[in-house]
Amino acid sequence: MTTRVLVVDDHLLSRKGIASILSAHPLFEIVGEATDGREAIEKAKSLMPDLILMDIRMPNGGGLYATRQIKEDMPYVIIVILSVSDDVQDFFEAIKYGAQGYLLKNMEPEHWLDYLVSIVQGEAPISRVLAIKILQEFSLQKDDWAGHKLSEREKEVVQLVSQGLGNKDIGDKLHISESTVKNHLRNILAKLHLKNRVQLVSFAYKNGQIIN
Repeated sequence: MTTRVLVVDDHLLSRKGIASILSAHPLFEIVGEATDGREAIEKAKSLMPDLILMDIRMPNGGGLYATRQIKEDMPYVIIVILSVSDDVQDFFEAIKYGAQGYLLKNMEPEHWLDYLVSIVQGEAPISRVLAIKILQEFSLQKDDWAGHKLSEREKEVVQLVSQGLGNKDIGDKLHISESTVKNHLRNILAKLHLKNRVQLVSFAYKNGQIIN
């Protein structure tokens, strides 16, 4: 099945460039475009997309406002914020407003596609550049991590998730199957009482899971 995509950006060239990149992949179908936050909300309701690529800064409410409104009415839709900024505060604001991902506009097109395929598959990675920024933002306390009952292998998985790796890449790094990685992640989320990978990444940085 194809993933129906709504592209939201107030710059015409950006919208067309994004649409061109995604149209080249058989997984994605561009079903519409919007130029600001208000139009994004209207188009989301009428087009019912599976995935929305949302510029963070636009007129008429902006991307974060539109994200919050859309997620309230359409919680199933996947929203990925687009930004030229790797400011960690923008990332956390996006997640707080309901976005499942955060994509830097200056990434190479092939990385865009890899990232969005992972998002659609439920992996929600973040870029390594952004991961390092997040790491630098926190004063890490290693002792806090010790209180959680994760095995050494589970900690390795968390560390690789924190670096922005998807399940297949984690499996390759650890020499285990992709299904084993998924099982580890299910156990980790259950142990830490977390819902998804985004919450796991945030938890890891706050509690001292260091990127090598």
